[in-house]
Amino acid sequence: MNKRPRTPLLTLGGIALVAAAATACTTDAGTGSTTTESKSFGFSGDSLTVKADSADLELRAADVQGLQVERKVSGTKVGGDITPEWRLEGSTLTLSLDCTGISVNCKAAYTVKVPRDVAITAENDKGLIKATGFTADFAARSGDSDVRLSELSGARLDLESHDGDIKGDGISAKSVTVTSRNGDTDLGLASVPDLADIRSRDGDIALHLPDAAYAVDTTAKKGDITVDVTKDDTSDHAVNVHTRNGDVVVGRTS
Repeated sequence: MNKRPRTPLLTLGGIALVAAAATACTTDAGTGSTTTESKSFGFSGDSLTVKADSADLELRAADVQGLQVERKVSGTKVGGDITPEWRLEGSTLTLSLDCTGISVNCKAAYTVKVPRDVAITAENDKGLIKATGFTADFAARSGDSDVRLSELSGARLDLESHDGDIKGDGISAKSVTVTSRNGDTDLGLASVPDLADIRSRDGDIALHLPDAAYAVDTTAKKGDITVDVTKDDTSDHAVNVHTRNGDVVVGRTS
């Protein structure tokens, strides 16, 4: 099933424009280079918002004081600039990459180590969000890239994706909410949730649950539905899974 509408190829003139735009984020004539830097930020709050722009973001729960950030920036420039930025203002950490002029393979990746009991809100419009190990609430807002999560045990997990896939394993949240426009969702829960509410406009949804009885509500206007858990409409554990264009699988955690 074709779930993701793609922009059709343009005419020859349009293709030339696309090619020019693609090379607008590259490097000095010759080979590119990669620079790795680290920085620590003093932070003692119980919640943190991390905003990344045009860079991949990995969040790691760790036994650290404050925040420890590593960034890898690569690219070469010809008549332009490759400008990464990192700054902490209050409880908001901003990480970005700005490429101007003609730059080649201009990209950045940030790895942020955060105390494991800090509640996280991660926002990234054009880059991967990856997170593991947190014991407090976790939220993610993704634009055009994927979200990958593992071993999250906070009480709440709240995810939104515009055009990217969502995948998570070892999730122990009591409340799981997911809203996706155009992408697949695949979540494996390690403990029985009170609420799992997953909604997609165009994407497959797979939800894997521990053995228990659930009040299950599913719809798929254009797709197949498979439910392989014990259903009980009187259960205190509500599972709502809805997609317009995609398949639904509600099964058991292996």
